Amino acid sequence: MPVREHLDGVLITVRVAVSGHRGLAGETAALVDRAIREALAEYLPGLRGLSCLADGADQIFARAVLDLGGALEVVIPAERYRDGLPGECRAAYDELLGRARRAHRLEFVESTAESHMAASERMLDDADVLVAVWDGQPARGHGGTADVVAEARRRGMSVRVIWPEGARRG
Repeated sequence: MPVREHLDGVLITVRVAVSGHRGLAGETAALVDRAIREALAEYLPGLRGLSCLADGADQIFARAVLDLGGALEVVIPAERYRDGLPGECRAAYDELLGRARRAHRLEFVESTAESHMAASERMLDDADVLVAVWDGQPARGHGGTADVVAEARRRGMSVRVIWPEGARRG
């Protein structure tokens, strides 16, 4: 965990990015939510969360950041990113995006593995820590959580893996 310092009485913000599995449902989503909240509580006050707001871990993380009083920043991978999300997750995407302090929009049009990885790299550029909701398995495609973890580690970033006992990947 990065050391937080006070500078002239002001807490320096800890910037935490997220990468994680999509399609988390039911009990796994609840387990991940509790684990994320527990992890993020260690960065309070002064938490700034960075997320792409994908379904699953990204949206769980974003909601936890906001519920804990942190500031949310969003990186939108592509103009048509929202269209590629499952229909049942779009209302949460819209709500969380509306509550974000800042949105960084990449210049991609299509929501592809390339745009997703570029967005993850953009998040890492601004982060101190990566929270990875990850089962430890290889990525199912370019830009998956394993690739983001590898990139964060290559950069020498702190990576905090969250995969609670009993969690199952969808």
